[in-house]
Amino acid sequence: MKNQRNIYILYAVSFLQGMVFYAPVASLYRQARGLSLGQIALLESVSFLIQLAMELPWGVLADRIGYKKTMLAGCGVFALSKLIFWRADSFGGFFLERVLLSAAVAALSGVDESILYLSCGDGDSQKVFGRSGAWSTAGLLLSAGAFALWMADDYALAALATLIAYALAAALTAFLTEVRPPERERRAPVRAFFRLLGGTLRQGRFLLLVVCWALYGVVLSTVCTWLSQNQYLRCGMGSQAMGWVYIAVSAVSMAGMFSQRFTDRVGRARAVLGTLALTGAACVTLTLTRSAVLSVGCILFLEGSSALISPLMGQVWNRQVATADRATQLSIYAVLDEAVAAGGTLVFGRAADVSLDTAFWLGGVVCILCALAAGIFCRRYFR
Repeated sequence: MKNQRNIYILYAVSFLQGMVFYAPVASLYRQARGLSLGQIALLESVSFLIQLAMELPWGVLADRIGYKKTMLAGCGVFALSKLIFWRADSFGGFFLERVLLSAAVAALSGVDESILYLSCGDGDSQKVFGRSGAWSTAGLLLSAGAFALWMADDYALAALATLIAYALAAALTAFLTEVRPPERERRAPVRAFFRLLGGTLRQGRFLLLVVCWALYGVVLSTVCTWLSQNQYLRCGMGSQAMGWVYIAVSAVSMAGMFSQRFTDRVGRARAVLGTLALTGAACVTLTLTRSAVLSVGCILFLEGSSALISPLMGQVWNRQVATADRATQLSIYAVLDEAVAAGGTLVFGRAADVSLDTAFWLGGVVCILCALAAGIFCRRYFR
């Protein structure tokens, strides 16, 4: 039976947690409070490691205490991290903020999707996942506009507004209804975990798909977040134009609400494999062009296609779960995804140090190889 209240509450939570008012100046805010760029990079690395370490424990705990309590705890810690961020003025303060943020992200990983999946049923899950992502993007766009209009000269106000949005999101989770499978087998927690871990590690073909998707995510993040601005610069774009492109790229991410309609028309396997292959082609195009219009078009394609396919992959992940301990199994997948992402990010960083084109070529080759591997070994998961 559908639980519409849960779905609408999580849409609202996605919208509020998308409202990071200080996002356009996140690095500048930290520098204004006394951090160096090196310290900011160090905190990001530490944050990732903490999140990786806490992923599985939080998944196991979520299946023991319930998804609602975990969601409430995770959102509460998230709001607390924003409070610390607003008041921090030293490395120690920002370190504490990253520790809390990492704990919150690890707590919510897989739990919000589990609640949505169990609240709407398998048939509507792709559509619901897509709408949830679109609401998050809507929050991002609204907060970016508010920052540009009213907060550009007041970083502290932007941080305070973000804290208020996250506090409201945490309060909303108190109204969720617990969603559980019909029956839960009573087992020793440690033994059950290792049985589940062993069974998951035997899913060789599906884990290959997880690796392919993780590598695709690394390419997408590297190209769209870190390398795109350098590409715009060498195409002659100015800062103001880049600002407008940022808004356009953020807006195109709302395409996720049309995910199910798109994949039903194109075909699930064709949509995923085509996205992987065309992402590779877009990366190669970026090495060959110095046209600002074509470069922006490639980035818009990458963001839009990711928004259309990600909800489908969320459904595929949840369909693979055949246990009551849904959050635990999703956390195991997430740990593999994050481990691959960590290694992949280092490799792409080295490639970018060589040259921008080297990183783009590497992204193209990786995505095309992932498309081939997924097409040969993993096509059955898209039926």
